[in-house]
Amino acid sequence: MAQADQGAGSAAHSDEIVKMRMQIAAANKKYNQQVAAAKKVFDHKKAEAAKERDAAVAAAHNGASEQ
Repeated sequence: MAQADQGAGSAAHSDEIVKMRMQIAAANKKYNQQVAAAKKVFDHKKAEAAKERDAAVAAAHNGASEQ
């Protein structure tokens, strides 16, 4: 009888671990989605800044070549 109780306790413990791991996986998935969204914003802003820089560099080159 004691072995049957231990088996039931072991099954409940295993389910708790599985539940915990599923919660961790869900939290990691949400985190990864947020990081991916932030990276997209960063890449977009970086591209905008690069365009501005390139335009300024081109203007500087054109100004220097005209003198």
